[in-house]
Amino acid sequence: MNDSQTRGHLLTEQINASSQNLDQLSSLELVDLFNREDIQTLLAIAHSREHLAQAIDIIAAAMGHGGRLFYVGAGTSGRLGVLDAAECPPTFCTPPELVQGIIAGGAAALVRSSEDLEDRTEDGKQAIAHRDVKDLDVVVGITAGGTTPYVLGALEAARQRGAKTIFIACVPKEQVKVEVDVDIRLLVGAEILAGSTRLKAGTVTKMALNILSTGVMVKLGKVYGNRMVDVAVTNQKLRDRALRIIADLTGINRQEAGVLLDKSGLSVKLALLIYWTGLEAEDGEKLLEKFQGNLREAVLSCQSGS
Repeated sequence: MNDSQTRGHLLTEQINASSQNLDQLSSLELVDLFNREDIQTLLAIAHSREHLAQAIDIIAAAMGHGGRLFYVGAGTSGRLGVLDAAECPPTFCTPPELVQGIIAGGAAALVRSSEDLEDRTEDGKQAIAHRDVKDLDVVVGITAGGTTPYVLGALEAARQRGAKTIFIACVPKEQVKVEVDVDIRLLVGAEILAGSTRLKAGTVTKMALNILSTGVMVKLGKVYGNRMVDVAVTNQKLRDRALRIIADLTGINRQEAGVLLDKSGLSVKLALLIYWTGLEAEDGEKLLEKFQGNLREAVLSCQSGS
């Protein structure tokens, strides 16, 4: 789509019949309207469940072979990608380079609007080159309206480098067609405030990214049951969470959990392995490395004697 073409036909630009009297509603009526409309986000996720699952498997497989995940977007979409990437290290103790967020305009665009930068296709391509994206990597392009040149340029460059590509948009495929490995369409309908995709489109995108990154980390063995056993213990709140996880899963008291956590070098996963198997820390680390950090598989290997 070139600059002379209108985007008015896109689903994200349509007028919502339910909110045409928006400026006449009371505050309570506004809240109720938002609540009713946000139901569409849940329905959109459910409709895209198979594509989301496919994306999780592709990303997990890539990371299992040393690949990285890149989110690329502009404006709200870019900020959501950066946010999800930034939350992976403290939640799952991943290195910062494993999941990266790329936003048109760079770090400055996180706090100051820079919508004009999203129109530069070449900038998107250059961003992929700058990160030295390879065939082992996965690039997720995020654009509510599906037409952002920066994102489309990044996806094109990623494909040329052999990387897997995933597209997340809130318009139907017949309105915007792209060539990617997984095409996720989150159709939430017209916004309450016409064209303001930071609303339902932004909400459903955040939901989708939560599912993708958490699902991938589960597949990579960074979760035991529903506990974040790879949590990075970098402040008092996270230390408290680590102690609760250890105490809950082992039945020992908080003081004993603290001793075990310190003995394991602040690694919840290693602390649990030491407790359940009786291994020394060094041997436990080697066992976890053998099973690529999967705590359950490491524990089962000791129980089976393999």
